[in-house]
Amino acid sequence: TGRLVCHRDGYGFVIPEQPLPQVRGDIFIGTRGMGSAMHGDRVVVGTLRVDPSGRAEGRIQRVMERAQATVVGEFHAGPFGNYVIPFDNRIPHRILIPPEKETGPGKPRGAKRAAPESRELEGSVVNVEIIRFPSATQSATGRIVEVLGKGDEFGVDVEIIIRKHHLPHQFPPDVLWEASVIPEIIPLEEIGKRRDFRDLPIVTIDGETAKDFDDAVTVLLLPNGHFQLQVHIADVSFYVQPETALDREARLRGTSVYFPDRAIPMLPPELSNGICSLNPKEDRLVLSVLLEIDRHGAILHSEFCEGVIRSAERMTYTAVNAVLENDPAMLERYGPLAPHFERMRDLALILNQKRRRLGAIDFDLPEPVIEFDELGSMVAIRRSERNIAHRLIEEFMLAANEAVARHLEQLGVASVYRIHEKPDPLKVMEFEEIAATFGYSLGLGPLPVKRFAIGRRGTPPARQQTVEWPTAELDISPRHYQKLTDQIAGKPEERILSYLMLRSLKQACYREENVGHFALAMPSYTHFTSPIRRYPDLIVHRILRAVLTSVSQEARPETVQDAAPARRHRQAGGKKTILPRRRQSSLPDPISEIEIDAITLESSEAERRAAEAERELLEWKKGRFMRERLGEEFDALITSVGKTGFFVELIEFFVEGIVPIETLADQRYVYQEQQRQWVGERTRRRFRIGDRLRVRLDRIGEPGGKMSFSVTG
Repeated sequence: TGRLVCHRDGYGFVIPEQPLPQVRGDIFIGTRGMGSAMHGDRVVVGTLRVDPSGRAEGRIQRVMERAQATVVGEFHAGPFGNYVIPFDNRIPHRILIPPEKETGPGKPRGAKRAAPESRELEGSVVNVEIIRFPSATQSATGRIVEVLGKGDEFGVDVEIIIRKHHLPHQFPPDVLWEASVIPEIIPLEEIGKRRDFRDLPIVTIDGETAKDFDDAVTVLLLPNGHFQLQVHIADVSFYVQPETALDREARLRGTSVYFPDRAIPMLPPELSNGICSLNPKEDRLVLSVLLEIDRHGAILHSEFCEGVIRSAERMTYTAVNAVLENDPAMLERYGPLAPHFERMRDLALILNQKRRRLGAIDFDLPEPVIEFDELGSMVAIRRSERNIAHRLIEEFMLAANEAVARHLEQLGVASVYRIHEKPDPLKVMEFEEIAATFGYSLGLGPLPVKRFAIGRRGTPPARQQTVEWPTAELDISPRHYQKLTDQIAGKPEERILSYLMLRSLKQACYREENVGHFALAMPSYTHFTSPIRRYPDLIVHRILRAVLTSVSQEARPETVQDAAPARRHRQAGGKKTILPRRRQSSLPDPISEIEIDAITLESSEAERRAAEAERELLEWKKGRFMRERLGEEFDALITSVGKTGFFVELIEFFVEGIVPIETLADQRYVYQEQQRQWVGERTRRRFRIGDRLRVRLDRIGEPGGKMSFSVTG
């Protein structure tokens, strides 16, 4: 059983829910083995065949759960029937749209000509409910449930992406009603129960366009010369109670989704921008993390409590950075806060140095930002900026998240962890091959590999493909990556190798069982600091609040440094003793392990869905922005090389596209897979990862804005 991921050419792969013996990776499904399954379906695979290298091939036996109740696409009125072409090219099926009276299970009559209203819909973007799924002999059939407009109309691209990725985007009436009746004023009785931080110089620091403020911070200097870091996080769990409509909708969404010109919040605006948001000069309920930190970054004491704050100022990254750079205008405006920002900077640098000593990886890759004018039109694509103010918040949030994770783990209660597993040996091997072409290595030494000859049955040995697979687990740590990032810092190849290193790592996810966070070099980590926009954070808040309000606090450690992580081994009588998966606790689990396990799976899937939607819409926006630049030439960098050509990124616009190999007409080129390069037979000209060149924008595909270039120099 597993999830089917389809390719636009009709074949696909099933990602098994549980590891299969002797199988490496996913299960290949050929076009003829798909049956009625569609992209994203949960399926059962039969007739499994595994070759010596561990690669598996099978057929879809049956569909357990459909992923595509609706499909968004472009409507066409054909002479023998109407149909919709899905925008998702992983659904290579036309959806037939019969006349309304024929949308039942019977066969549509293909001889019907398009009605006048059908011709008016020609080229429109529609959302279609699937009535009959495709089979080996029949096409899928559906009925139109929404007409979204024409593809080039303002805002339709966002509507397409929302429906393509099945993002919940409209709050049901019961959710809106629950949000509307939440009082805008905090009860005095509740304030009296909490620790009062309202007189402290606490501030929020966010981007210029932010509307929901999850976190507020301050750093105090203690009499012993140590720092006290205070991280105050909006107490969403006070307002969003379990088993309410608000909670069910937040769990369904899993996360807020951020598009360049629009956001889909996890919570209604009455909460996300209102009573939960740590707005300046307003009393707000928080869960607080107080950490005593020495001048070496060691956390000597931790405290967690329910609190109330009144943010002194709504700061931006730009403004804080300007204050720290002694900008006269900013100093005049925020002068009283300047010493606090300087103290924050000092502590952030100490915490960063400590993380680096432990081996944490920091790629610091820039991200694209699209700028709009007052009418909503795109005017520029630029690289995001990161200054010292971003570093302040990043370091403080990392410290708070780690402290909460270690505290809950020490108490032994079931919780949500943000885990990042060690990289897959095959991915590391592939990266090492590319890095070697630049003269770099992770420093792992020779990798143990085994060669396999694979091919279809009856293929002569001379025509079989030879593949290499690692034969053992790698002794790899984040320090290997950190050392290489230090070596390439400031070099021309820094960006491309950093990007490739990132791709060699696994995706972080949520899990009930803690296995540590590889990239952060932390044995325990969670997400606690963004409960307005992430459901796992809200769950961690509920668990922490339950612990704080519990009568029994016997298991609570005096200091974080003294707390032995519960799922690691310890020394006992000179021998290693493996602790149980989770230590026995005097506290009951606020949320059961089974429930947390389900939540982590759902939240990880929601995070992936949101990331894919954000990434895809960004590419659509880039394509639309570049339309007016068709035929123009740009400086570019080769980011990857494959059998059909190579991908380039425009240095000026942060835009990527393909150079098809057939556009290289000056001579015949040969693909050298091992070196991942194309080489000209006559002049030996090479195109390989990291090369800079001049390209012309030749074509922008619709929909989705996929761009094609040709080499001009």
